[in-house]
Amino acid sequence: MKKYLSLLIILLILFFVVGCGNRKSNSKYTIMTSNFPCYDFARAIVKDTKDVDVKMLLKPGSEMHDFEPTPQDIINIQNSDIFIYVGGESDEWINDVLSDIDTSKTKIIKIMDYVDLIDEDDLEVLEDEEEESEEGEEEYDEHIWTSPVNVMKIISKLKEEIINMDKENSSKYEANAENYIKQLEEIDTELKNIVASSKRKEIVVGDRFPFIYFTKEYGISYTAAFKGCSDQSEASAKTISYLIDKVKKDNIPVILKIELSNGNIANTIREETGAKVLQFSSAHNISQVDFDKGVTYVDIMKGNIEVIKEALN
Repeated sequence: MKKYLSLLIILLILFFVVGCGNRKSNSKYTIMTSNFPCYDFARAIVKDTKDVDVKMLLKPGSEMHDFEPTPQDIINIQNSDIFIYVGGESDEWINDVLSDIDTSKTKIIKIMDYVDLIDEDDLEVLEDEEEESEEGEEEYDEHIWTSPVNVMKIISKLKEEIINMDKENSSKYEANAENYIKQLEEIDTELKNIVASSKRKEIVVGDRFPFIYFTKEYGISYTAAFKGCSDQSEASAKTISYLIDKVKKDNIPVILKIELSNGNIANTIREETGAKVLQFSSAHNISQVDFDKGVTYVDIMKGNIEVIKEALN
């Protein structure tokens, strides 16, 4: 469990910095988001609308699991009209901040509330962090957006909240959301067709595994080194040996690694098996270059389609 030891100091600073000042410095609406999926979904809905600024706390190229807020980050949340976050383990720090947010001025949205969740204990992986949960506490995998079907649900709900914020542009938000969902439906259909016609229905991930919602949605079995986005990055010799044997036995043509990964495990397996290593993106964040280019979740999923097509054939 991540601990933000500096959070108390940050909140004390905010008490004196923010005071009773005005929240808005201009007439625009502001939507603050915690990570790239939240940012991209909100951006898609308000596309071509000059009245709304969408901002992302997580810097491009950074790991969301290592994020710690600055005092300015928390001020930005407090001054926003809507704050959108995921709600999983990576966002634990937000729970401490929310108690000081004036929810009559800032709408707080946790997108994990919009979909059916999968318990992390249900993940079948070769290595796991020895981390005990409090008795009776369930920990859900937070990577809900890896399923395009989940994203459709999220977009529909976010659209309603954004319209509540700015009713004047409601028709534009409706149209943008409809267009985005249409693109997601096309991706969903293509993925279903690929899996249905593929000669295998399994993948091997020589990395962390943030794809449980994706694999469950499309009926793909998996073997992975670590669950979710574990803090671990180096697998044991036993795990690597098992993955090598798995690739050889099942004639797996592609070993997957995730974005922003060093790829060490996947490359070790490749050296022993001759299988190809390809990146399969969880879309939790993108590089600064891609961010500046305006790369979207839809763009990422289209790239994933080509990867999964090769991995399953």
